[in-house]
Amino acid sequence: MAITASLVKELRERTGAGMMDCKKALTETNGDMEAAIDLMRTTGAAKAAKKAGRVASEGLVKFCISDDKKTAIILEVNSETDFVTKGDDFINFVNSLGDLALKTKPASIDEFLSQALDNGNSMEKAREEIVAKVGENVEIRRVKTVEAGNGVIGAYKHGERIAVLTVLDGGDEMLAKDIAMHVAATRPECVNESELSADLLEREKAIFVEQARESGKPDNIIEKMIVGRMKKFVSEVTLYGQSFVKNPDITVGELAKSSNATVKSFIRFEVGEGIEKKEENFADEVMAQIQG
Repeated sequence: MAITASLVKELRERTGAGMMDCKKALTETNGDMEAAIDLMRTTGAAKAAKKAGRVASEGLVKFCISDDKKTAIILEVNSETDFVTKGDDFINFVNSLGDLALKTKPASIDEFLSQALDNGNSMEKAREEIVAKVGENVEIRRVKTVEAGNGVIGAYKHGERIAVLTVLDGGDEMLAKDIAMHVAATRPECVNESELSADLLEREKAIFVEQARESGKPDNIIEKMIVGRMKKFVSEVTLYGQSFVKNPDITVGELAKSSNATVKSFIRFEVGEGIEKKEENFADEVMAQIQG
């Protein structure tokens, strides 16, 4: 029987599995829809699809650095619970993805997800297999490749939830690591004021203006208040303006300058940041099951 696009589409809609998995199942069952579904349930493809709607906001972050220390990658892989992240299956899966990313240097998460693992499996197939093993939804969320050029790469990991990479012009690995540790602790928006968006600055200024006007002070005083508050805001959200965590008497900018170094960039990944977690009401959930 010919495997048409409409058959593949129907199977995708019924199982939520990937197109290639659906086509393969239909081919192996000679186009028998119900048999294809049973086959996918047996292999775990349909099981993985059923779990795909669950929110995966736990997980692990990882970085890998090349032997010549000129290339590094940082990635995040999510699971539903923290418990799964402690198992060997999940840890080995994340490690294999880190090794692959370091070898292939993907420019984007889409490019990375289109690659195959060393055993020939597609990324989606590998994801489905780990879902079947751990019994939870697993998502390969993001990956970044960092090139040092003539600079220095620094890396710091805080537990399994926060990972940071920095790139410096000048300085050394110890300085780069210290600044990465600082970024992990303080979560700056960017390196310096020139990288702050005009929209962000205008929004903050508008808020400060309204707060100052409510004080009832004269306009000339209000203007000075706004200047002072904006200066404080910039120092709080930029890496160079922040007080260095290991020596609060100097800023990170002063630290870098004293070592004839410049921070070119940093990347900070924290597990689950930006993922909206669904709040469940246990009583409502029980009632829904009773009524269902």
